[in-house]
Amino acid sequence: MINRMSLDRRSFLEAGAALAAGQLAKAAPNDRVTVGHIGTGARGHELMQAVMANPNTEIVGVVDAYTGRVERAIDRTNGRAKQYRTHHDLLADKSIDAVVVATPDHWHKQVILEALRAGKDVYSEKPLTYRSSEGVEIIEAARKTERIVQVGSQGVSSVTEQKARDLIRSGKLGQITMIRAAYNRNTAGGAWIYPIPPDASPKTVNWEMFLGPAPKRPFSLERFFRWRCYSDYSGGIATDLFVHLCTTIHYLMDAKVPARAMAMGELYRWKESRDVPDTLNAILEYPEGFTVTLSSSFNNQFASESGFQILGTEGTLTIDDGVTFYPEKPVENNNWIVESWPKALEEAYYRDPKVIATEVEPEKNYKKPEPEHFKDESHQDSTIPHFGHFFDSIRSRKPYVEDAAAGHHAAACAHLINLSAREKRTTEWDFSRDDIRS
Repeated sequence: MINRMSLDRRSFLEAGAALAAGQLAKAAPNDRVTVGHIGTGARGHELMQAVMANPNTEIVGVVDAYTGRVERAIDRTNGRAKQYRTHHDLLADKSIDAVVVATPDHWHKQVILEALRAGKDVYSEKPLTYRSSEGVEIIEAARKTERIVQVGSQGVSSVTEQKARDLIRSGKLGQITMIRAAYNRNTAGGAWIYPIPPDASPKTVNWEMFLGPAPKRPFSLERFFRWRCYSDYSGGIATDLFVHLCTTIHYLMDAKVPARAMAMGELYRWKESRDVPDTLNAILEYPEGFTVTLSSSFNNQFASESGFQILGTEGTLTIDDGVTFYPEKPVENNNWIVESWPKALEEAYYRDPKVIATEVEPEKNYKKPEPEHFKDESHQDSTIPHFGHFFDSIRSRKPYVEDAAAGHHAAACAHLINLSAREKRTTEWDFSRDDIRS
């Protein structure tokens, strides 16, 4: 466990900012970080594996509303992790330094705020928020408690996205005015219609723990295990997938949040066991001077998973399993226009030295430029280095790029999109309030 001062949190804050800067939660680089996992569903187990792949860390506690997932989580730690009855019990354990919040989205704000007040550093799965207004609360709580908050859109920790960012910053693409990004799937599992474990029942599933702040509803295994399909617990495609895309775009472009959004969403195919769209398209307009189009279908997997096209005046950058730069050397050719002029004027046009230099000679000597490919050969899951940054931040007390503010603004894209699709209107961001304009 990271050594902490015995001074309680309230007394410490009263002691003043100078003491806070010098003494709170200082840790030597080799100190072990103890971690508690709140929510151990499918993604939660992947996060556990990523935590365990980082040195000087130990998962010491887990909590979940389904006993089967708790059992498997403890197995993953070779029996070392302790089961806690509720997240309150886990947060009360002063031996735990940090928590991973991998609950359904509707629980995120409450658990994160309670964790910060308990003095824990927090890694939250995306989206950071279930509603846009929650983001400002979390940012302020992280500031007041001086805790680390990092959000789990792990792509920004990949070699691929770091390479793409370097290329963009170099100016190689010229002026970027449009970005296209998509996330497509075509399976029941891809549409979150997951298999339900045979032992799931009111005896093994704590329904009230799952519901928490959500509307009260009768016990439902479909809602419990396929919660992303329901707006009571999730924002669907926008909060599960578009948040990843927007996190990447903000990172690559040094952008904060879109000024306006327009979206359309429909439920065409997967109508059983869901009330969120299976098809979603959106346009985002950024004050930094570019437009983004986002698209997702659960009914076709062409260009499946995430893909980006970043369009600049000097070339295009695509990101999928690597980065490819396609240079552009456009050549002016006004032949079809000039051919409609009187013949003497056409001939005079092509005798003009400027036209010869800008049209005739370039077309004569044109050679299509070859694309440039960059591929990360490590094949490492970017979640592992993303957690590495989190643990580095815990030890240094310096947040990583995907802090609470970045998480808030990435989730804001999803909330703008969902509101636009639901109300069939353009939605706008209020920069003075850091929230959706009412």
